[in-house]
Amino acid sequence: MTTDSPTPDTGAELLPIATPARTRAALRTLIRPDRGLALTGLGILVGATVVGLLVQPLLGRIVDIVADGRPAGHLTLPVVLLVAVAVVQGLTTMLGLTRIARLGETVLARLRERFVERALNLPADRLERAGAGDLTARVTGDVARVAEAVRSALPEMARSVLAILLTLGALALLDVRFLLAALLAVPVQLLTARWYVRRALTLYADQRVANGAQQQQLLETIGGAVTVRGHRLEEQHAERSAGRSRKAVDLTMRSVNLVLGFYGRLHIAEYIGLAAVLIAGFWLVRDGAVSIGTATAAALYFHSLFGPVNAALVLLDDAQSAAAGLARLVGVTDLAEQPEAGKPEAGKPTAGKPEVGKPEAGKPEAGKAAPASVPRQRIASSEAAVTVHAVSHAYGPGRPVLHEVSLTLEPGEHVALVGTSGAGKSTLARIVAGVQQPTAGTVTSPGGEGSAPAGAGEHPVVLVTQEVHVFTGTLAEDLRLARPDATDADLHAALATVHALDWAEALPDGLGTVVGEGGHRLDPARAQQLALARLVLADPALAVLDEATAEAGSAGARVLERSAEAALDGRTALVVAHRLTQAVAADRVVVLEAGRVVESGPHDELRDADGPYAALWRAWSGSRTAAPHP
Repeated sequence: MTTDSPTPDTGAELLPIATPARTRAALRTLIRPDRGLALTGLGILVGATVVGLLVQPLLGRIVDIVADGRPAGHLTLPVVLLVAVAVVQGLTTMLGLTRIARLGETVLARLRERFVERALNLPADRLERAGAGDLTARVTGDVARVAEAVRSALPEMARSVLAILLTLGALALLDVRFLLAALLAVPVQLLTARWYVRRALTLYADQRVANGAQQQQLLETIGGAVTVRGHRLEEQHAERSAGRSRKAVDLTMRSVNLVLGFYGRLHIAEYIGLAAVLIAGFWLVRDGAVSIGTATAAALYFHSLFGPVNAALVLLDDAQSAAAGLARLVGVTDLAEQPEAGKPEAGKPTAGKPEVGKPEAGKPEAGKAAPASVPRQRIASSEAAVTVHAVSHAYGPGRPVLHEVSLTLEPGEHVALVGTSGAGKSTLARIVAGVQQPTAGTVTSPGGEGSAPAGAGEHPVVLVTQEVHVFTGTLAEDLRLARPDATDADLHAALATVHALDWAEALPDGLGTVVGEGGHRLDPARAQQLALARLVLADPALAVLDEATAEAGSAGARVLERSAEAALDGRTALVVAHRLTQAVAADRVVVLEAGRVVESGPHDELRDADGPYAALWRAWSGSRTAAPHP
């Protein structure tokens, strides 16, 4: 179960935050595969702590030997035993903490993988409503908080709790009155912990939200810097950034004051407990109930609790911060597993639909619901390749984008989507590709339950957009994102298909050239050819191109159009046409206007019909010479 996260003054609908109960359940699920490692690590730490508890009695024994005036030789055995205890405790503690640390890193890696897998399958419109800052804050700040807690707080917390419990037991063995005296500090410590926890969880959650809002504002200001300067909005954006930064700083200072008050209360508890144990020791020694050495051991036992108790309570700071971050991460993983209100249910047959240019999300684990997607059914190759029936979509109340759109793509047919900006072309393309859920209606396409139609490759549906990312690594590794088992010959063939082999072989190390961030930079046209080559390697039954040639500019447009046509050869395709030359080359043109299909037919027929497409054609060709169909 998740709850909606607080919405800052950005107007964004932030991603949800999991409830404490759901967060604990998710944590148990993450740990379950490594129960043996957890039990072994805790068992070794228990042994190390028990061995360490021998130090205080041995020191008390030394005090008794000295107080009784015995010969110095009587000190040999306790001193040797102290050395042995130190060595054994050090080795076992190191081994136990190593196992606990390994458990933490394993669980953290599993959490990261699950978060990335789920985040990649979130509906695009849900991410747009939340804004990039919220997801960025979770994948950076929250993951870092949880990682820090796993690497430092978890091992120390495990050791501290064990030390507290076993030390209290050792006090009882010396004399139960020592334990009762020590427990006088507990009410103050419990009240301190309760006071802190009740304030910290909400404070740290608000702090994470404020950091997300701050990042969102910075992303919008920097990403839209040209527009901001063009409209002379520098001061307004600077003030917004400063305001959200001030809010984040205010919350940080509140957390600092909270921690200072927390420490002050802990010191009071320490003084109360130690004074009580010393007074109890004085009375017991005076009455002859215990020796001076035993009273000394009791005082040392309580003093040794300062470190573990303070560490355990202080680690509540890290624990609360990490819990707030974990709840935000679990909220994202749960959101990807649950259908949104009014959307088709998850768990129905889904099509494979990686976006070429982005890594394919991992498959859902056994027993887990598949990420929510458009309901799809496998179709035979003799039937229509794609059927869109009465599909509607809205990005929010009162913001309809598509209105009961119906569309059929026959096997092998190339259909061009055209229309003015905001007509709903990209939304329809994403719905057909399966990366966007419709508000209403159904989509039937290749690659649902069962195998894809005959001749389809590993991925039944592939989407290529104008926003292509070149991943850091060799060119060969970048290409193999689409087909990991592809040979070098397959890579060369794919590049040759999209007319990119010449420049690829001319790179300093050919397919072994490092591209992406920090490597050889590819211009937009070559990056898009790389994406089209990945499409060829994926070999889908259906390809969806969403303005895939838009980023190349006029100089590279003809080259990319040739590359795109070659990549689409022999497969069904839906193309959001950035240039009407793509519509000329298509088998059929579908015109969208205000989210509705207003025309459909071949280019020549629509051009001569004097309808919306004809108007678009005249406006477009008035200043250009349309490229002839190759």
